[in-house]
Order: sequence, then C-alpha cells, then structure tokens
Amino acid sequence: MGREIELKLDLTEDAASRLCRWDGLPEREDVTRLRATYFDTPDARLASKGLSLRIRQSGRRRVQTIKGDGSSAAGLFARQEWERPVRSQSPVLDGDTPVQDALGDAISQIEPLFETDVERTRWLIQEGDVRVEMVIDRGVVRAGAREAPLCEVELELVDGAPAALFAIARRIDGEVPVRPGVLSKAERGYALRGPVAEAVKAEPVSVNASMTIREAFLTIAGACLRHYRRNEALLLIEYRERALHQARVAVRRMRSALTLFKPVLLEADVARFQRELRWLAGMLGEARDLDVLHGRLVPGAQAEIAEVRADSQARVRAWLDSARVRGLLLDIAEWLALGAGCSGAADAQVWDFAGSRLKKLHKRVARGGDGLKKLPPDKRHKVRKDAKKLRYGAEFFAGVYADKGARKVHGTYVKALAKLQDRLGDLNDLATAPALFARYHLADDTGLDIRSEETLLRKAGKAHDRFASASRFWR
Repeated sequence: MGREIELKLDLTEDAASRLCRWDGLPEREDVTRLRATYFDTPDARLASKGLSLRIRQSGRRRVQTIKGDGSSAAGLFARQEWERPVRSQSPVLDGDTPVQDALGDAISQIEPLFETDVERTRWLIQEGDVRVEMVIDRGVVRAGAREAPLCEVELELVDGAPAALFAIARRIDGEVPVRPGVLSKAERGYALRGPVAEAVKAEPVSVNASMTIREAFLTIAGACLRHYRRNEALLLIEYRERALHQARVAVRRMRSALTLFKPVLLEADVARFQRELRWLAGMLGEARDLDVLHGRLVPGAQAEIAEVRADSQARVRAWLDSARVRGLLLDIAEWLALGAGCSGAADAQVWDFAGSRLKKLHKRVARGGDGLKKLPPDKRHKVRKDAKKLRYGAEFFAGVYADKGARKVHGTYVKALAKLQDRLGDLNDLATAPALFARYHLADDTGLDIRSEETLLRKAGKAHDRFASASRFWR
C-alpha cells in the first residue's frame, strides 16, 4: 500500500494545448494513451465505502489500482493506494486489498460501470530538493451511452513539501487559467451514471466526536470549497440559476465556518478570507436578486428586466474567469492543505468546542429575535443572518452528536430553525422590494406576490417562539 499526494487542476482544452508549449516545462516529455475501466457493484457499494477500483491499460500493460478517499482539500488529494499488475480485465480481489472487508458477500456483484480514455502527457519537474510529476490528461469519461470531456492537470509530489505543488500551480495559472479540481476521475464516472446536474447541493459533512477541532475545521472548510467549485464548474459551462444560488450558499457556508472556528484561527487569515469571500458573494448577489425577482414577476414585468438580467449574468461569467477568483481558490486550497494555521487550542477534541459555539449562536438568535414584531428591518435582517450561521453550524456539527436521541432532537431543532429562516426571509423580501423596484424602474403593480407585513410578522413571531423553546441537540 502506498500514499499519493497530488493536486488536481481543472482547465479548458485550449488552455491545456497552450500549457503543453509552456517554457517553464522541461524539454523531455512522455505521451501515452491510458484506458481505464472502473468496477463496482450496480448500486455503487464500493463508492459508498470511500473506495474506487480500476484496471488501467497502457499498451499491453494492465495495472489494478484501488484508492481510498483519504483526505482532500479542494484539489489536494492524499489517498491510500493499492496497486498490482494484472493479466486481464478481471479484478483480483484477494486479502491484500480492502475490497473484501468493504463488500463481504456483495463482492460477487462487482462489474464494470464506466471507463476513461485519455492521452497523458508527462513531465518530471525538479527544482532543488523538490521533485514533482506533472501530467496533463485529455480525453473522455464514458458511462453507457453518455460521455463527458475530461481535461485536467495533476501535480503529484515525488519529493518535497506540499507547498511546492501550489507554487507550481500559481506559475501555471500565470500562463493559463486553472482552478482547483475537486472531482476524481471515478467521481466523474459515477456522476455520469446519474441525472444531469443543474446544481449541486452541499454534501453531508463527515465530522465526528473523535476529531480534533483542527480536523473538524479542515473537513468542513474543504467540503465548503468543494461545494462551491462544483457549482462554479457548471456556471462556467452556462449560466444556471440553481447553480448560482448553490455557489452563493457555499460561500456563505465557508464564511460561517470561519466565524465558528475563529477562536482557533489566526485573526489575519480570517480577516483576509472573509474580505475576499464577502466580495465574491457580493459579486454573485445582483444576478441572484434578479433571478428571484424575475421568478416572482408577471410575464410583462419579466420582459422589462430581461436585458439587465442578461447583462448581470454575463458579468458573473467575467468575474468567475478573473484572476482574482482563481487566486482566491488556490489560496484557500493551500491554506487548508497546510493546516490552516490553527493554534495549539485546535488540538483539543471538537465536542466541547462545538457545543459552546452553537450555544453562543443560539442565544444570539433567541435574544435578538425577542419582540420581533417591533424590530426595525435592519435588526430583523441581523437576526436572519445569525440564524443562517446557526443553521450551517448545526449541519456542520451534526455528526458530533450522533447517538439516536441526539439525532432526533437535531432534526426537530433544525426544522424549527429552517422555518424561522423562511419567515425572516419573507420579511426581508418585503423590506427590500421597493429598492429593487426603483433600481430596475419597475412599477409597484408588477404582480410581485408578497403578503402584508402584519401577516408576515405574526408568522415570524410564532416561528421564533417555537425555535427559542426547541430542545438543544448539543446538551
């Protein structure tokens, strides 16, 4: 069993062609064609255990590889790996691999599910004590009748520190645009077997009570960055309302994670990333406002904002293509890969820390919403933002309180919190509607479906009371 540390970067086909001619590469290169078949049970049990199994063929040589999920931080993969030569396209699954233990009797159901077919161009970069293998893979992923293009750079560490991978990545980005890649080839294949994605929701975060605070933060922040990148990738193909919304949710989740873990992070790091993430969220905000407004207007009024909406969507694409966004993603990915500069306090178990942070946020929402009916819009908006942070925190730390009783209480608590968020969101829509109408020169009788403030305040008050009295799952 070996362990690989590699940084994946996504890029376009045109960028890959230009990168192959980059002066910063050694003259010597190897070009090979690689065809790989990936195996699993029909219901993907192996993937559910965090394992992938493939047989890759290059010429007459076949190599079977099993990889474990290991740890990843938005492009940097550190995974366990089992490799062996094989004579045919049939996997060899003996006691030297983890597959038997993972599948048990279901091992007999293993079958080919999808394949990759790529041209790999390889260089070995050596700078002092650092040696990095750089490859560009260009080709396709096929699953049944469906296929998707594949174009990525892999920087694999042979000797040296992981920081060297990011130094090379930044030099590459100075030549052609690249972004941290968050999907393995296996994940791309599994995705092809499912429905076409219009957007990607946040995946469950694998945090548990045995983790340290540091491990929990790196897991949560890495999941947030992965969530963002998967939706950004969809937006770079074409504008999708749902993908934009999920990209903004991912940014908010990352900002909430920075707030939750602020006591164990360097103040300068938190300030820097909060500033840039706030800018990124704001950059996406106008398009999201127009999407929401468009969906709530009558057809005639929708036509009035069609041009400004198209312009806003074009600006989103331009901003996502910017060096500032790409640099931010590489900066966060490296920061997480190198441990996020956590203080010594982050070596403590996450249990008490999670409870104290959730308790503090709960009190802020409960007390801030007292007398909700009499609060001015700006105060209600603050309660709404705090409620979002608490909701994300409750999702992040759900696995810390995983016994049966806590799970039941968690579900009830989050449901009450979600209802409060919805009611406060309705009030925010009502408060911001006049400014939106004025900004886009819309009349007041455009058919916007917003109920009266009195009705919304009454429902929000009831939702806040139910939330404030809900049992806390972290007790």
